[in-house]
Amino acid sequence: MTLRHWKLDRDGEGFAWLTIDRKGASTNSLSAEVLEELRSALSDLAATPPKGLIIRSGKDNGFIAGADIDDFERVKTVDEALAIVKRGWDIFNELAATPYPTLALIRGFCLGGGLELALACRYRVAVDEPGTRLGLPEVMLGIVPAWGGMRRLPWLAGAPAALDMLLTGKTIDARRAKKLGVADECVPTRIMMNTARGVLLAAPSPRRLPFPLSLTLNPLLRPIIAAQARKQVAARARREHYPAPYAILDIWVKHDGDALAPPPSDPASIAHLIQTPTAVNLIRVFRLQERLKAFGRDDATPTAGPSPAAGGEAGESLRDARGSARHVHVVGAGTMGGDIAAWCALRGLTVTMQDQSPERLKPAIQRACKLFADRLKDPRRVRDAFDRLIPDVVGDGAARADVIIEAIFENLDAKRELFVALEATAKPSALLATNTSSIPLEQIGAPLKDPGRLIGLHFFNPVSRMMLVEVVHGASTHAELIARACAFARQIDKLPLPVKSAPGFLVNRILAPYLMEAMRCVDEGIAAETVDEAALAFGMPVGPIELADTVGLDICLAVGKMLGKDAEPPKKLTALTAAGHLGKKSKRGFYDWSSGKAAKRKAGPVPQGLADRLIGPYIAEAKAALADGIVADADLVDAGAIFGTGFAPFRGGPLHYAASSGSPSPSASIG
Repeated sequence: MTLRHWKLDRDGEGFAWLTIDRKGASTNSLSAEVLEELRSALSDLAATPPKGLIIRSGKDNGFIAGADIDDFERVKTVDEALAIVKRGWDIFNELAATPYPTLALIRGFCLGGGLELALACRYRVAVDEPGTRLGLPEVMLGIVPAWGGMRRLPWLAGAPAALDMLLTGKTIDARRAKKLGVADECVPTRIMMNTARGVLLAAPSPRRLPFPLSLTLNPLLRPIIAAQARKQVAARARREHYPAPYAILDIWVKHDGDALAPPPSDPASIAHLIQTPTAVNLIRVFRLQERLKAFGRDDATPTAGPSPAAGGEAGESLRDARGSARHVHVVGAGTMGGDIAAWCALRGLTVTMQDQSPERLKPAIQRACKLFADRLKDPRRVRDAFDRLIPDVVGDGAARADVIIEAIFENLDAKRELFVALEATAKPSALLATNTSSIPLEQIGAPLKDPGRLIGLHFFNPVSRMMLVEVVHGASTHAELIARACAFARQIDKLPLPVKSAPGFLVNRILAPYLMEAMRCVDEGIAAETVDEAALAFGMPVGPIELADTVGLDICLAVGKMLGKDAEPPKKLTALTAAGHLGKKSKRGFYDWSSGKAAKRKAGPVPQGLADRLIGPYIAEAKAALADGIVADADLVDAGAIFGTGFAPFRGGPLHYAASSGSPSPSASIG
């Protein structure tokens, strides 16, 4: 038997070790060839059954990332797509039916088809490392887990936890997997091999769900559980926009998770889902996300506009500073600065957070407390994260930091003064970054001895949920800095987007006309709730008025004035800002936020053409930003819009939407 992507060994104890190491790829994925080789290996093992089989990865970065998306993109007919699904379904059922015990040794990511393979094994050992994540993210691609995951995951974890993973695409770490019963053991790296052998030697009885969790699998109760889950899904995603989560519920209730069971005419069928524009566009979004991730891995990061400057002597210091950052210093503990600092500490870095007084640091510490508790769960991990977040009123941490991020208020003179001081204090190799939302780097860096040291790291609010970071470079920015800044963004699990320094950069530039148009609608007497409902019906995750309140009306006004080309700002925006009603952060804006959420009345009927009126300026500005070379190409405009503003992902991005559906006119009227 000749295997290119797998290696089959037998040890002296009678165990077989099947190692996946896909040839010519940095990451394991399950292509047609890889799956057929797995079938061959199982046939070989069936001829001479081992005492047990351990399946593991031969790559350091993870177990298996999932099915090979290329296979689905190459199919030309529904029958070809169904053949891919049936192949995986049959092979994994064959794995599940082996007379000898099987075990998946999971270290690193185990996603999609990778987790479905692991679920088909009798046992699973998860390695307790930061990179170990298990999940079924198919719903985020507009499809469903079709190789047994919808059936086997509820059997192990119970319906509530399984549906939460299936319907959201959430991943879980090794400890959570053990707690839920998805993993039989959760162990440190040093004992993972012995644990795998030990589990197979002990051959414990397969896990049975305890009462009353076992009741959640009762066919009579499934419709009730699914109805409650459907309400939760409907609050986040409309069926006409995102049919996959509704299909998962239907397949689980009616067919016990068998994705091949629904007839082609059923909206829950694979045949229907793969032909929807949603699935096509969400796979496009996945590709865009992978492209942004690659910016953090490649030495040569594509840039927009003129080529950045060579570094000279200073650039040599920056070039020599390759490698992961260990210490981040954040200046400014406001909403953005404090949340950037907390996020970096959450991701394992030592962080010093500077502001003018302990009182100014206190709210940031309180928000960090909630973030750590929500994300880490384990009190020991929460404690460790707090140990990494160090209040620093004096600013001593700047001299030791590998990355310094300025996040003070939007005032050019204040930023200039601060960076002059930081340049004198920082290590020659340290990244000097500004989180400015709109001020060009050339203006901020003008007083520096070496303006080329300055780069932009523009995060978005809320930091814990918005994955994009604009990596802003000016004409004089040292080229070495761009790759380092992108690598830092990936280190803290963000998506870097290289953008040219210009007013508003990319995201704020294309977002501002959309928000201004929405607020002018309010000036004309259209209720804020109705304006937001029009955007939600189009597919935006949040309405523009609520978004403006979340961003901060003072920031919206400042950016609007900078980018508005002498246009008069919306009247209510000006009045609210003058009265100190700045949105969520001041508890009042267009909406009342005193409860922590926007207090909204029920939206009235949406006037015909309102959605087009809102989206038209957005698309027009996206086209203008591309023409001005703010980013390298149209796909990156779409990526910035989706991951930075939440532009309806199922539409594939504003430029893609305009090209495929026809762009609404910026001056569209309401009928």
